[in-house]
Amino acid sequence: MSTTAENGTGGPWSTSREKTYKKTTSSALKGAIQLGIGYTVGNLTSKPDRDVLMQDFYVVESVFLPSEGSNLTPAHKYPDFRFKTYAPLAFRYFRDLFGIKPDDYLYSLVNEPLIELTNPGASGSLFYLTSDDEFIIKTVQHKEAKFLQRLLPGYYMNLNQNPRTLLPKFYGLYCIQSGGINIRLVVMNNVLPRSVKMHYKYDLKGSTYKRRASRKEREKSSPTYKDLDFQDMHEVGLYFDTEMYNNLMKTLQRDCRVLESFKIMDYSLLLGVHVLDHNERDGGEQGGDGKRPPAQKVLYSTAMESIQGDGKAAEAITTDFTMGGIPAKTHKDEKLLIYLGIIDILQSYRLIKKLEHSWKALVYDGDSVSVHRPGFYASRFLKFMSTRVFRKNQLTRFSPSKRTRTSIPALKSSSQEILSLQADERNEEDKRDRLGGARSLDSLGGQGTQMCGRRSHVRVTLSLRSIRYEIMSACLVLC
Repeated sequence: MSTTAENGTGGPWSTSREKTYKKTTSSALKGAIQLGIGYTVGNLTSKPDRDVLMQDFYVVESVFLPSEGSNLTPAHKYPDFRFKTYAPLAFRYFRDLFGIKPDDYLYSLVNEPLIELTNPGASGSLFYLTSDDEFIIKTVQHKEAKFLQRLLPGYYMNLNQNPRTLLPKFYGLYCIQSGGINIRLVVMNNVLPRSVKMHYKYDLKGSTYKRRASRKEREKSSPTYKDLDFQDMHEVGLYFDTEMYNNLMKTLQRDCRVLESFKIMDYSLLLGVHVLDHNERDGGEQGGDGKRPPAQKVLYSTAMESIQGDGKAAEAITTDFTMGGIPAKTHKDEKLLIYLGIIDILQSYRLIKKLEHSWKALVYDGDSVSVHRPGFYASRFLKFMSTRVFRKNQLTRFSPSKRTRTSIPALKSSSQEILSLQADERNEEDKRDRLGGARSLDSLGGQGTQMCGRRSHVRVTLSLRSIRYEIMSACLVLC
């Protein structure tokens, strides 16, 4: 867990008043990351391309980087350390699948300084963002790194079948060893671009137990809210076009089935909301440092590209300004751009998680707590997303004037009234015919004038009936 070293007593890599992780200063950690990745990726380019074999998922390569340098490694100002690379050929394949060239990968991670991000979670992990907004580097625990290693063959198969996914896209797994300390790192895609200001950020699990941002989190300049906060701030959810909604839910359903098959739970949907109306009022203010990076080069990296579909809509809507955000609206017709991705998938439903769920279920409502068996977790997650968070646009988004237009429900009720009126008229005519048949010929002859009047009445009735039929047909067509 990250701490702050005081008076230089934190360890061989720590200096006073600097944030540390496992007694290693952030600056030293960033330097070691860039040195190690620079060496291993550069060395990997000399190896020929070939198909990935099963044993490739379990290969671990190691290189020692002394501070004074060696015949193979450059000198540096940090303490000696060993850099390990897990499944280098498999991750090279993943990078190739997403169109990441070795030179671009090195330039993003090594040539530009890394940007440290704040972490709202309880894991204590450090997060670094590359300057071009492409990649996130996250420190992970030993059990998470081991789980990712076991996950790689299935992950490989899933990406081959469907690269359009909201699941994290892993590009590398590494470990830094120094002074008896192991720091494991994973490189993955960046979900929320810095160049677009996120007016709201949410970490959503579909549960309600302790799912509200803390007071400390709310005081931040860019807080990350949770499930109960979302329901308070967006009571009726976010609205999408029908096709966009269907593609989004199809992607979420498929991703949740994959996670359930791997017995993964306790994941979240990271959701960023950019309000276009706010952007216009703020004079086009951008997020981050105000410098817009070049358009993203990684394939399927944006929210629009990640959801299921033929990809044509994504190509049409994705621009340098939207950065691949998905268009949406609030119930007040505020225009939004949505950025999202599933995060924290390296939690399996093992014994410790089963015990955690059992204990919490004794004290609280078992169905409301975050930790749950994978099948139930996936169902609850999808139900929350499809009913509380994401909504399908209604056919009519405004109330037309009563004098000029009639709504479809009103047309339906009008047609029903016309049909009932016609039935009443038929009943009345049948009664009149029966009464007329019971009268004598004399009485009928004595009422010739009335019969003539009745004939004219029948002609008028038939004319009205034909008019009503025409109205009813028009109503049914509109319905």
